[in-house]
Amino acid sequence: MTPKDRKYTRDHEWVLIEDGKARIGISDHAQHALGDIVFVELPAVGDGFKPGDSFAVVESVKAASEIYTPVGGEVVEVNEALEAEPERINADPYGAFLAVIAVAELDEAALLDADAYDAFVASEG
Repeated sequence: MTPKDRKYTRDHEWVLIEDGKARIGISDHAQHALGDIVFVELPAVGDGFKPGDSFAVVESVKAASEIYTPVGGEVVEVNEALEAEPERINADPYGAFLAVIAVAELDEAALLDADAYDAFVASEG
């Protein structure tokens, strides 16, 4: 079940925006497609990004995948627990966020609600 409290990208990231801050992770579909996640490269607190920038890398037994931010702004928090336990993303993709960005720029048109995201995933085959 895709959580309805957040938005999604066509690159399979999720974003939960609360109080001007965007918590970002990868969707269940993405973690399933990647397989067992073995390493996560996170941004540093203070790093700045524009919407669409690659801000993290998730490596699995199958491949390495760049993760793109749907928002622009400054990183204010990273999920350091993932450095020691990257498999948390497989266990709980909607709880295991990668980073939190203070939103300075947001491209609403690029974001999908849960129903639209599910339809997009289904259309990918």
